[in-house]
Amino acid sequence: MTVPTDRPTAAAGSVLPHEWLYARLSLYLRRAPETIDPTVPFAEYGMDSVAALSLCGDLEDEFGLEVEPTLLWDHPTVASLVGHLSTVLPAGSPDAQGRP
Repeated sequence: MTVPTDRPTAAAGSVLPHEWLYARLSLYLRRAPETIDPTVPFAEYGMDSVAALSLCGDLEDEFGLEVEPTLLWDHPTVASLVGHLSTVLPAGSPDAQGRP
């Protein structure tokens, strides 16, 4: 497995949604963030429905989004989920400004 090293970095004092996402996934999947390939489905890392629903709740709390409980089944990889988040986050957020 090759893990891309071209993840964008946050400006001082800010956290991009995908950086936050890697940190949360690291907790739920019990693995280092740098070992999570953005193209591998969450299920292949062993994410179960309890962890998926917990992550949905975390997204709601952190970003003020209303998240459907099927979000991680509709967007089963980091790449897909970050792409989706970039379309639903407010216009002023870093990902909504065209960053991958």
